[in-house]
Amino acid sequence: MSRGTSFLTKRKRPSVPVIIAIVLLHLVLFYGLIRALAPDFTAGVEESVTEAFTVTITAPMEEAEAPDPQPEPDEGAAGDPGREAVPQPRAEPTPRIRVREDEPAPRATSTGTARTSGATNDGAGTGAAGSGDGTGSGRGGAGQGGPPVQASPPVLVQSITDSSLFPIPPGGREARIGKSAVARLEVSAAGRVTGCRIVRSSGFPETDATLCRLAPANIRFDPALDTNGQPMASVFGYQQRFFN
Repeated sequence: MSRGTSFLTKRKRPSVPVIIAIVLLHLVLFYGLIRALAPDFTAGVEESVTEAFTVTITAPMEEAEAPDPQPEPDEGAAGDPGREAVPQPRAEPTPRIRVREDEPAPRATSTGTARTSGATNDGAGTGAAGSGDGTGSGRGGAGQGGPPVQASPPVLVQSITDSSLFPIPPGGREARIGKSAVARLEVSAAGRVTGCRIVRSSGFPETDATLCRLAPANIRFDPALDTNGQPMASVFGYQQRFFN
């Protein structure tokens, strides 16, 4: 036998742990190659393996606690009070009113012969009788009627035309040119001014006061007439213009 043959026969075989390590190494390399080339396939395999080894642990149910024992009642203790009685409402019957048929009914208001105030056909009272001599509103009588009614207004026949009667205002008479004042005049049945009130000022208080002071002596009217053609008192809106 040659020298090389003896050397080969003497080499030891690999041990079991080494073989297992080599196999595991190849499996890991093979798994990594498959995961790199087919990731969906490896993910499904991992999920199946995980579900196969999943263990569900259920917690034990707690035992229900037993209710506390009720104490036994004392033989000499009083029982629970009973419900208070409540009386039910009761409607009383409506009393009947007896009417005697033999009693006459009271007399109604009507005409009569008594001479008292009321709505009779004739009488001496102050009611609305058919006719009488009182001051009421009867169908006819000698009493006084309402106030007279104005049929035509008063007519201005004389006004103030002399501007020198008015005081010189601040700034001279030129400051008042073109201005006017309006007064409410009370006119008597004789056509005379009996009252004056300024309703629109000229802008100069002293001029306004002078207008009301001069009106009774310098302004005249034909008086107003009522429906019977008689003179009567009235009012008139007077406007005084200033031209100089």
